Amino acid sequence: MEAAARSWRRSSSSHSLFQFFIFSLAILLLMLNVPTVSASETTNKASRKTYKSFIKKACNSATYPSDCYKSLSKYASAIKTDPEKLYRVSLFVTIKAARKTSFSISTLWRLKGLSRTERAIVRDCASTISYAIDEMKQSLTVMANIQGADHKSELIENIRTWVAAALTDEGTCTDEFDGQKVNYEVNKNIKKTVLNLSKLTSNCLALLNTLSNRS
Repeated sequence: MEAAARSWRRSSSSHSLFQFFIFSLAILLLMLNVPTVSASETTNKASRKTYKSFIKKACNSATYPSDCYKSLSKYASAIKTDPEKLYRVSLFVTIKAARKTSFSISTLWRLKGLSRTERAIVRDCASTISYAIDEMKQSLTVMANIQGADHKSELIENIRTWVAAALTDEGTCTDEFDGQKVNYEVNKNIKKTVLNLSKLTSNCLALLNTLSNRS
């Protein structure tokens, strides 16, 4: 009986040691994995912070810094700390806003109750925004050829010309409302959307300095 008990204790002890070993191994593996995940998360957070700091610093030179950062910070992971990517994204964001503005103005043009003069003004405004979109597209085309170019400064000036022309056309749109009797809501909506677009375009023009300083 005693021999059997000793045998059972030895078996139980061995089983307990085996369970303890498995449990310890599981804990060790868990501990080894935790720092890896934390390190990865910490690195990603640090990277995002670095990218956003880069964008914020660049936007400090923009005409409307807060609007600049708000429009570009959401693309931080794509921009990273690359001035050329920053500018491509700023062009993309501005063109996207211009298309939205153009659609909004075209919708107002179809409103009932507008006089012939009002429709003409709205139509002309829509046309100038279309010109601005084409000019921004031209600057984006030039931007596509800038990487590694020997004549980068010349290309930057070409981009500056196109963006400046777009900004002028946007201003022409709202100028047509001055001194004219236009439906209040139409006037208000167009000026609001075009003003927001002009801010992005003006920022886009100012951000060219990030490329000029690098060329």
